[in-house]
Amino acid sequence: MKKPVILIAGGDMRQLYCAAKLSGEFEVAVLGFDKDTIPDGLSLELIDSTATSSYDCAILPVPPLTDENALFTPCSSEKITAETLKKLLKPDATVFAGKVDKTLRCILSEHEVIDYLLSEELNLKNAVPTAEGAVQLALEEMPETLNGTDVLIVGMGRIGTALAQILKGFGANVTAAVHNQRGAAKARLQGINSIPTRRLNGNYSLVFNTVPKMIFDRKMLEKFNDQTLFIDLASKPGGIDFDAAVEHGIKAIWALGLPGKTAPVTSGEIIAETVQSILTERGEGFE
Repeated sequence: MKKPVILIAGGDMRQLYCAAKLSGEFEVAVLGFDKDTIPDGLSLELIDSTATSSYDCAILPVPPLTDENALFTPCSSEKITAETLKKLLKPDATVFAGKVDKTLRCILSEHEVIDYLLSEELNLKNAVPTAEGAVQLALEEMPETLNGTDVLIVGMGRIGTALAQILKGFGANVTAAVHNQRGAAKARLQGINSIPTRRLNGNYSLVFNTVPKMIFDRKMLEKFNDQTLFIDLASKPGGIDFDAAVEHGIKAIWALGLPGKTAPVTSGEIIAETVQSILTERGEGFE
């Protein structure tokens, strides 16, 4: 079976490194980037909206569309409409994107649309760059070292587990806020203490939230002083009442999309590996 010809359409720098990774196995073109945004050393075929080629597969960014339903192209001076994108796709083309919603599926109703952010492979690999980016952010924002600092991690999923390992390496005093005995057991396996979420107190200088559920509402935030730094890593709706945090003088940062900001090379390669795995499973990755 012939390998698919892939279009990387829109996005930030991680899409370029995704393209570079895939170009080792596939024919790849890039749309939605100005020439001067391509890093030195990346040899990529750059096309614009006037291209006439048709592609078997397209990889869109996170998020794929703007509020105006145009392609999300922060690295391009050209606005690329959804209709332009559709004209570049073969009738049976498969489209990969992150955070796929009903709008994208409606616009691309004639195509199969796959949300690569739902891939367990991608989420497992993304946990480490997300955790590293969160720790980097904390180091930039805090006036003290992580060593000896009391740190709370809410949630012992993929990211929470990665955070625990990194923070222990810094010598932080790490505690996990958990909802049940399973979470407590996972914390114990990481060699850290745990506390039930309902019994949380404000004895922490740094709090990482990884749970997309309101945990730190107005009442909970009242337990913390204005010296505590909150970093929310959860997807929408997040886990912190940011308005209440402002009222209490608490600094709270909603750090969405960290891998793409702090580790675009790794993040882009993870997307490429995930898409390639899916194509291979479907028998489309290799001849």
